[in-house]
Amino acid sequence: MKHVLITAAAAATIASGAMAQEVTLGRFFGACEDAGTDTKASVGEPCIIQSIINAASAEIDGVTVNTLPTDWGNYYDQIKAAYAGGTPPDVHVMHRHRIPEFAGLGALADLSDDLAAAGIDTSDWAPAALDAVSFNGGIYGVPMDFHANLWHVNMDLMAQAGLVENGQPVLPSSPEELLAHAQQVKEATGQDYLAADFAQFPIGVRLTLALMWQQDANIFDGDTATIDNDAARNAVTAITQLFDAGVANPQLNYADSQQAFLNGEAAILVNGTWVVDFYDAEAAKEEVALDNYYVADFPTLFDTGATWADSHMWAIPASLKANDAEGYAAALKVLAFINDHNIDWARTGHMAVRNSVLESDAYANLPHRDEYTGTAAIARDTPPSERYGAIQDVLNRELQAIWLTGKSVDMALADAEAEVQDLLDR
Repeated sequence: MKHVLITAAAAATIASGAMAQEVTLGRFFGACEDAGTDTKASVGEPCIIQSIINAASAEIDGVTVNTLPTDWGNYYDQIKAAYAGGTPPDVHVMHRHRIPEFAGLGALADLSDDLAAAGIDTSDWAPAALDAVSFNGGIYGVPMDFHANLWHVNMDLMAQAGLVENGQPVLPSSPEELLAHAQQVKEATGQDYLAADFAQFPIGVRLTLALMWQQDANIFDGDTATIDNDAARNAVTAITQLFDAGVANPQLNYADSQQAFLNGEAAILVNGTWVVDFYDAEAAKEEVALDNYYVADFPTLFDTGATWADSHMWAIPASLKANDAEGYAAALKVLAFINDHNIDWARTGHMAVRNSVLESDAYANLPHRDEYTGTAAIARDTPPSERYGAIQDVLNRELQAIWLTGKSVDMALADAEAEVQDLLDR
């Protein structure tokens, strides 16, 4: 059932005889029913984004915003179904890696000529942010962040294991050192060294990709799949050695791995920038076992620093621009509002995209920000591909077959390469 936010501004517009323009908005990030409109008081991804949306609905004259219910796990299936049915949201969030798929089909509006008039200064975007929303010479969205995998650290467990120096965690610099540190933590604390979602969402894929990039390898090169190789074997082995030694649990899903970290049952959690604000708040609670929380750049285990990264951005359907001038103008106002609140979204832990925010004291003073300043320099992603979503699904299935069902590494990588090659050939 749709929940339409009727605000004081909207009520005044209606009372004056003009119906407010409704903008439907599709997003993931999780639900927050009591976010309110205070964009500086909300905590965690779901509530921070919803507070920004609620504030947009309250403050943009003549516009109300209706947040549509969506689920992260099948978000893109829902969005594709909405496009196929001719009812896409007026505004919806996307990842950078999905732009070739949607823009390549003509589904997204090219915003290039309309952003300045809407009050969006593209010259204030970091070059990588502009690149993230660009495709074939057009701008197909408004960027909101850079996000990447980090190492979230329980400093108390690390200290018990003798892995803290000068107030900073000692992180491994090779697969061999990774295993040694893991065993050190297990022996000293009885707890696991590393937790991550290996059983549900593609966190394990992102971890594997990072370790392949650290060997200057990738999963495809142009139209050629490159998965069944030594770099992939090295990456997977670096992970599976932890399972074999009993210092990491491959059965954990996203919620369970997160809870294990908060419960003090793992020294390291591999997760993204999006949880920094949430974990910082949780660590301050007396009832939460995690007390001394630190955020670290993804360590370099091979030759070249690299971690998985992506961007969130906001898009508008091409059909809205072509068929509804008033609706399109209202949607652009919502995008401009979100762009103006980039510092508020950065409170999640995500890296900002606007130069004016990145250079501000407010941004520099965000919790833990100085602990992962090196992440931007090692952020990596796969080459653009219209098949990225399907490729990621293949990798997630085959990697989970390795650590959950005992499928051999050689067979899994061979099967993954064959399937990915089939996708690239289509």
